[in-house]
Amino acid sequence: MRTPQVEPAAGLPAEVTIYEVGPRDGLQNEQTVVPAATKVEFIRRLEAAGLQTIETTSFVPARWVPQMGDAEEVLAGLGADGVGRRRPALVPNERGLDRAEELGLQAIAIFGSATETFARKNLNRSVTEQYAMFEPVVKRAKADDRWVRAYVSMCFGDPWEGPVPVEQVVDVAERLMGLGCDELSLGDTIGVGTTGHVHRLLEALDRRGIGTDRIAVHFHDTYGQALANTMAALRDGVSVVDASTGGLGGCPYAKSATGNLATEDLVWALTGAGVRTGVDLDQLVETSVWMAQQLGRPSPSNVVRALAGG
Repeated sequence: MRTPQVEPAAGLPAEVTIYEVGPRDGLQNEQTVVPAATKVEFIRRLEAAGLQTIETTSFVPARWVPQMGDAEEVLAGLGADGVGRRRPALVPNERGLDRAEELGLQAIAIFGSATETFARKNLNRSVTEQYAMFEPVVKRAKADDRWVRAYVSMCFGDPWEGPVPVEQVVDVAERLMGLGCDELSLGDTIGVGTTGHVHRLLEALDRRGIGTDRIAVHFHDTYGQALANTMAALRDGVSVVDASTGGLGGCPYAKSATGNLATEDLVWALTGAGVRTGVDLDQLVETSVWMAQQLGRPSPSNVVRALAGG
């Protein structure tokens, strides 16, 4: 079978926006630097497969994440197509914003932490200090009518601190959204979340005035829970899902963070449930197979393995 049998499932949105993170979050942990031209081709193939929102790169210093040291080269290769409101890039601070502004980007993402240890390791800041770093970034971006997303990492567990209280995550989310961000992405960075935990967190955010119309979910598949957690979030009203083509991904600062939810696995499940994504699954699988060849290893996506043998 090349496509699932469609049997509409109750309680799901009619349409889901896939926020494709493969070119950035998917590749950032690769030890061998992928050439900029390959990254540009990857993004072009994702566009051709029907993905509307694609996070292209990151403006972190190359000494932090060497894989993202070619942001300007990648965006130059994409031209005008790479700077619109559906082509966000990660911006860690005002210097990163300066670089993004020079290229005319219309959408950016900041990345915060719900836990002290990860904030120190990833940002060299405390949880409280991260707000002071992000505030001028968001203020400047919104003054120029840029779209801003806020990531929150370690929402469901932390490899150093263990369980993360729901209210602690909500406190951080509220502070970041209070800066003026347009969208909040909840990250299960080490993939330990479960469906009940997802429901509890979304309920708690709603009580603080952050509804699912402003929330995206970002699940890693370390324990095989990413798709189940995503479907639970969709039943609670979320309609934006982060995913990475081929299941690529990881975090340089959290070694237990394995790959993201595979975009192909998500598209297969949503298609079977009667939910529109606008994505051509065959083209997406072809793209994953091509990218796996560039990286020299098979795709971890279950759907890619089933349809293309890796």
